[in-house]
Amino acid sequence: MNFIEVVQARRSLRSYLDKPVEREKLEYVLEAARLAPSWKNLQCWRFIVVEDAAGREALAESMGESNPGRKALMSAPIVVVLCAVPKESEVWEGKDNMMLDAGLAMEHLILAATEQGLGTCWQGLFTEEKVRVALNVPVDVRVVAMTPLGYAAEERRPRPRKAMAEIVYYEKWGTCVTTLTS
Repeated sequence: MNFIEVVQARRSLRSYLDKPVEREKLEYVLEAARLAPSWKNLQCWRFIVVEDAAGREALAESMGESNPGRKALMSAPIVVVLCAVPKESEVWEGKDNMMLDAGLAMEHLILAATEQGLGTCWQGLFTEEKVRVALNVPVDVRVVAMTPLGYAAEERRPRPRKAMAEIVYYEKWGTCVTTLTS
């Protein structure tokens, strides 16, 4: 798969097969995350790999009862929890680079997982304190997101995307080029 094919193939999956993820594939996606760019190359991210069923259940409990992410966390063989260390980043002109850096690392992981034939689903709707307690995360570290990681038990269609002409401006805000396609 070339890069655009990987991006096009990526889906948010909420149901996974009861099949273990090979250690080489796990290490591959974690390596992709490690190589993400970051503010001043400070690399503020940390990852917690949760394979134990009790640990995954505790993570699912950090979500509301109606959150479909609960099922995803319980059905996947692995959950990867993304944390970030605020003191290893900076806020510049009101922009929190820690969140951007962590997001870039998670996106690298998600795209590498897609390339490896694995499914993921970015999860951000959880109670951070419950995850912190379940995984012994220090109080000076933020729990940013998590994703199940495993083989898909479902096939999902692509979601609609805005046309390029709706989101790309040239030279100044609002200057569209009408020849751009979606």
